[in-house]
Amino acid sequence: MTDTALQATAAASGASATQRFLADKTGTPATAAADTARVNTLATEVITALHDVVRRHQVTYDEYNVLKSWLISVGQDGEWPLFLDVWVEYVVEEVAHANREGSKGSIEGPYYAPGAPTLPSVATLPMRENEPGTRLLFQGQVTDVSGAPVAGAVLEMWQADDAGFYAQFAPGIPEWNLRGSVVADAEGRFAVTTVQPAPYQIPTDGSCGRLIAAAGWHAWRPAHLHVKVSAPGHESVTTQLYFKDGEHIEDDVASAVKPELILDPKQVADGRNEVTYDFVLAPAS
Repeated sequence: MTDTALQATAAASGASATQRFLADKTGTPATAAADTARVNTLATEVITALHDVVRRHQVTYDEYNVLKSWLISVGQDGEWPLFLDVWVEYVVEEVAHANREGSKGSIEGPYYAPGAPTLPSVATLPMRENEPGTRLLFQGQVTDVSGAPVAGAVLEMWQADDAGFYAQFAPGIPEWNLRGSVVADAEGRFAVTTVQPAPYQIPTDGSCGRLIAAAGWHAWRPAHLHVKVSAPGHESVTTQLYFKDGEHIEDDVASAVKPELILDPKQVADGRNEVTYDFVLAPAS
């Protein structure tokens, strides 16, 4: 086991995700709370649904106290972003973008970090010397819904390394390792060299891990690339791209896999893999 694996804990990872969320999404609670009627409806229905579960399953005080203790520990571990992104976000994304034209989206997850280094249309993501993993050329084109190229579209990319760890959320990894903002050319084209990521477990030594163990679930996510595509005048797309026949494609703990998001890389002569995937952006509403 690597030093990174030994030191990467759920508490540290959760705390980093919480701090990142608070820094990047500061305005979200105030914006959401502005519509009192909407908050009333959503909060009432969530609480009523919980009441229904208690009644239907005759929840005991012992079980209630276990739940109460667990909820407190989720906050203490800083794992609310992890819990919500793994078990709730995929439904929010599905509802929010049900009628959007163009490419399919997926969850952002807790490990996005804005401000990644800007890279040209043909680029290699920042990586360590002798970065482990099979080299992957990820290439394609960004167009609008009419098929016209979107010049200068920005593809923010981030991913786990071959051991399943993300830069800025695990110790011992350079800050921008396997993270970059790629600017497509005048024809909307891009060609990015990276490494093919591995499947990984979400952190299991904290509160989310205790829930997984108690329920008899698994904690695995299939290997994936994160991509956030944006351009002026267009609606941005945040997605995750998976790999054909990869482990846990059928039972992703975050339920985020969609058929349209599965890549099928082909090996080329030098041993690396190549894959082409195009993005289609809808006009901004």
